[in-house]
Amino acid sequence: MKNILAVIKKEFFRFFKDRRLMLTTLILPGLMIFVVYSIMGDALLNKFGGDSEYTPIVYVNEIPESINNLFNASELKLEKKSYNESEIEAIKEKITKKEADLLIIFPDNFDEVVKNYDVKDGLPAPNIEIYYCSVNTESSKAYSIIATLLDGYEKSLSNKFNINFGDNYDLSTSKEATGTIFSMMLPFLILTFLFSACISVAPEAIAGEKERGTIATLLVTPIKRSELAIGKIISLSVIAILSALSSFVGTIASLPKLMGASRDEGEIISANIYTFTDYMFVLLIILTTVLVVISLMAILSAIAKSVKEASTIISPLMIITMLVGITSMFGDVSSNRVLYLIPIFNSVQAMGGIFSFNADVVAILITLISNVCYSVILVYILTRVFNNEKIMFSK
Repeated sequence: MKNILAVIKKEFFRFFKDRRLMLTTLILPGLMIFVVYSIMGDALLNKFGGDSEYTPIVYVNEIPESINNLFNASELKLEKKSYNESEIEAIKEKITKKEADLLIIFPDNFDEVVKNYDVKDGLPAPNIEIYYCSVNTESSKAYSIIATLLDGYEKSLSNKFNINFGDNYDLSTSKEATGTIFSMMLPFLILTFLFSACISVAPEAIAGEKERGTIATLLVTPIKRSELAIGKIISLSVIAILSALSSFVGTIASLPKLMGASRDEGEIISANIYTFTDYMFVLLIILTTVLVVISLMAILSAIAKSVKEASTIISPLMIITMLVGITSMFGDVSSNRVLYLIPIFNSVQAMGGIFSFNADVVAILITLISNVCYSVILVYILTRVFNNEKIMFSK
């Protein structure tokens, strides 16, 4: 019993004396979950909740007096625009392009028709048509609010009229809806796969060799330190890319199933929704992102004295990566291309743009070039670390 208590005391002493171990074991996991989930909640609220200060642009002609009173009572703010019947198709196009939010068409003499309507006459109830775009947050929110108001009014009149009866008034396409979902999910998943693949190979490849003493043998050979650094980065990158691509392919293959698509719909989603150029851009972004991540991990691993210490040092990087990954839920930043110079963040945003069919070629090129430049700088830093005998031979 005395020996057991001694072992327990020793382990407790080792653990509580090591501040980094305490931080990564006791504090960071809970903090990470709290921060990530909080930001994800805010992101989803911003994505689907819309801007509370935004005034929807609604094309509507004369609003019936009863409906106008309903809107006024609810203090509903709308930017109303009139139209001619010849402009209806053009307005629908504006809604799909997010230049307008709703098109509302009331039947002629709506109040009078509703007042005199009797289901016993066998005639169809008057129908209010509301065209909207579900992939546009503001349009979808405006439609939901107005449809709810009208639905409540309809029930108060014992169902004397219909709302969007017998037709498809959602002007968004299944392709756009799928793109919106993919742009939110895939950048985060891909980045997670890349990081997981990198962290599984980087610490062992450098810190592990330091711990076993095999790195010392490499350092005393005639090979240049820069060649050793480049060789390490390339080999680790290839392994990480293969691992990440395997997970990525599995995710792409399973998404139609997860989304509840039928077999035919799933084939369209997985095969035809994106072009060959889109896939090539994503692949190039993945390749350059892996170079940045693996180079950074290699430096941290080279500084560490053991695999355990390397994993501890890399843990904060994992938190930062996850936080950056969920920024895809906030939408793209294509209006400010300077932000595409930020490593990791640029890859997430560039992939988000591709998956949402809003790819900015200039932003993608900035992402690729900046990632390559960062990788070159990190390889140089890794070379300097390899040249530092105090770091490389420390135990």
